[in-house]
Amino acid sequence: MSVLRTQLRGVARRPSRLLLTGLAVLVVSFVVYATVLAQQITERTVLNSLSGTPEAADVVVHSGMITSAELAAVQKIPGVAETVGRVDNGAQIGGEYLSLLSDPGTGPLSQVTVAQGRYPSKPGEIAVTPRTVERMGLQLGKTVTGQIRYDEDGKPLESSKLTVVGVVDVRDDFGFQAYGPTDSIMKLGGYDGLSRIELRLAPGTDASAVMDRINTMITASTKIKAEDRPQVQDGDTVRHEEAEAAASEINSIFAVIAMFIAIAVVAAGLVATSTFRIVFAQRMRQLALLRAVGAGRGPITRALAAEGALTGLVTGVAGVLIALGAGHLFPVVAGWFGKSVFGPGFPLLAALLTVLLAVFLTTVAVLAPAASASRVSPLEALRGAGTTGARRDIGKLRWATGLLFLVGAAMTAGYIVNNLPGRDTKDYDPQPMLLALVASGAFAFFALVALGPVLVRPVLALIGWPLRRSSPVGRLAAGGVGSAPRRAAAVSVVVALGVTLIAGTLVGGASLRVLADREIAASAPADYEMLGIDQAPVPAALAEQLKQRDELTDVTPYRRVTVDLDAYEGVSATDLAMTSLPELKKVGVAAGSLDDLGPGKVALSDFGAEISGKTVGDQIQLKAGKRTVKLTVVAQFAEDGPLHTSAVLVPDDLTKLGAPAATFSGVLANAKEPGESGRTKGNRAIQDAQVAAGGKWRIDVLADQRDQLNNSVNLLLLIAIGLVGLTVVIAVVGVGTTTALSVVERVRESGVLRAVGLSRAGLRTMLTTESALYGAIGAAVGLALGIPYAWLAVKALGLNAPIALPYGQLAIVFLVLIALTALAGVLPARRAAKVSPVAALGAE
Repeated sequence: MSVLRTQLRGVARRPSRLLLTGLAVLVVSFVVYATVLAQQITERTVLNSLSGTPEAADVVVHSGMITSAELAAVQKIPGVAETVGRVDNGAQIGGEYLSLLSDPGTGPLSQVTVAQGRYPSKPGEIAVTPRTVERMGLQLGKTVTGQIRYDEDGKPLESSKLTVVGVVDVRDDFGFQAYGPTDSIMKLGGYDGLSRIELRLAPGTDASAVMDRINTMITASTKIKAEDRPQVQDGDTVRHEEAEAAASEINSIFAVIAMFIAIAVVAAGLVATSTFRIVFAQRMRQLALLRAVGAGRGPITRALAAEGALTGLVTGVAGVLIALGAGHLFPVVAGWFGKSVFGPGFPLLAALLTVLLAVFLTTVAVLAPAASASRVSPLEALRGAGTTGARRDIGKLRWATGLLFLVGAAMTAGYIVNNLPGRDTKDYDPQPMLLALVASGAFAFFALVALGPVLVRPVLALIGWPLRRSSPVGRLAAGGVGSAPRRAAAVSVVVALGVTLIAGTLVGGASLRVLADREIAASAPADYEMLGIDQAPVPAALAEQLKQRDELTDVTPYRRVTVDLDAYEGVSATDLAMTSLPELKKVGVAAGSLDDLGPGKVALSDFGAEISGKTVGDQIQLKAGKRTVKLTVVAQFAEDGPLHTSAVLVPDDLTKLGAPAATFSGVLANAKEPGESGRTKGNRAIQDAQVAAGGKWRIDVLADQRDQLNNSVNLLLLIAIGLVGLTVVIAVVGVGTTTALSVVERVRESGVLRAVGLSRAGLRTMLTTESALYGAIGAAVGLALGIPYAWLAVKALGLNAPIALPYGQLAIVFLVLIALTALAGVLPARRAAKVSPVAALGAE
């Protein structure tokens, strides 16, 4: 107890040292609890704003066959103040799809607000959303013909006239929505069927009693089969289920976040271990005096462990309080920008668990340094204030452990390489390979922790070579890092962990980006595609008209026929010109060259090459009906061919296979102007041209699909890089604390350097350069690990993606890490430079 009291008095005299020691734990505590609060904020906001059911709906009847007769019967139930039947129908207008939705237009159960004109009041009248006006050209007052009714065989019946009488604002405007009263939408569709009924009850009405009446009515109906009976629920339950469906995606995202936070916790533990070693090294004399007056190793170890637990308690509470303040401030700040965000509350259990995590983390981190410090003999410690970091050997046991982990990493990686899938991933299960990848990465990281002090010197010799030749200060900085390899390794390993994750994310992301670009280019090579309804051909005259439109560019007609590749039947071939559209340049080629494509030549997709067994240089036979051509394979696509075709030929060869010469299968085109405005103008130009030609064609806006895929990939990469950045933040904090503590540890060394003529500026530069070298060593090791593991990850996922190295981004990561770690050492370096040589030489 006396030893413990002595240590705690020392902590009380210097509380700043305790906070500095546990700074990394404070940061990770803040991150952990802030994530809990962020999840609560997100879920509450989603649950209160993303439900598709009006707030005024007290009871909802849905998920079954509902007729207008049931709607009328429900309206007569006592206590029901208002009912709304919902209908979802659709119309084909000039080749475009228009969703026809029912809404009362006014009242508590309405989901629309009239912005222009009036709300429809009779069949044939519709109100559209603002984006639908832009995309489909359905301006106020316009009348169009829509195909709504079809017979049992799917053949179109008599079309309907639709007149736009209003423009309405809705929560989600997708650009193809129209609204009208329920009876009007039902008459347009020609059938008696509702998707749901929403009920608003009179004040004081018992909702459960109304629900029982509706269930009794449904059960008594003999017209409705048991499996088609609708479900009756109260409005709150329906809204909660709808919002939960949206929130489930949020929960999946936060599950991924938890994985990265776990990595950040490990990094914080490594930083805490490193800082405890340095702190205890500074106090060797004090510990030696305690040993000299009779304190045993056990009491000293327990006292130091208690100090570590206290550090975790203080920093954990501080991190939770800071996160709580930030969490409750966020809705206020969001309100300044017009965003409605709900507060997180105060999750007490999560706060307690976060503090316990901080205590556990620091307690585990302090055990090894405490045990090491307690083993130092009084005589050895009293001779000088040597540091644990100055030892250059790691011992036989550590060597053996590190090599064992290294062998484990190599063997696991070899297992992954030997079991990677080929092009056919139909029955491939990536989960075992991903688990093996995580195991291999863990083995490699633990090997790095064990062998880090040995690796520091050769890496430093390579990276520090320019510094040694630059100036005496550079040589001193490199020598300072090399003289304490354990300290350098402890910090650099954490930096290496962060850089490994970032490098892996960047390389994997770049590879996935190339793959996504290839797939997007193959499926959506242009902004628009015109196709015939019921496979109606596109006349050459219509294609020429599109080429004359100023709103369009890169207008490219193409033909497609169904052919047999050797013995394999029923694949498609096209004569789409591969140089006609900029997007087609992204279509990957696995072998050969598309420049060689010409008469008598063919380019095959990877599927076409696989089913035919042909490679570049082979002869292949294409057959369509009784027509046959023999061609030479000059290129093979890495994935699908453009427009998902298996073979690309020149027009003359496709004509030999029976493709009509005067018509086309479709037309591709790009908008002349960029942005939403240019896309809308281009869409209108194609629509006007095809309507004038008879309206037998539909227009697919491929650019919307391309944007959606691009946004998904970009968001995924942004989230991944942001989460990995947590580890980098912990690493930079570790560099800063290590440098700050080593300044105190090396006061006498700094004094000697100042005494022999090194200026304050020189000392500041030397210490800042040392901090930068920690980052440089960690970044170099991280890149060496991150790039090959990124390749393994991409292949283990079963993706046929090439390995893309974003050299510029990797270089930026390397330089930014060096800059951040150098910046972390600026303040400690300034502090060291302020100490006079006389005071430094007299310091203990």
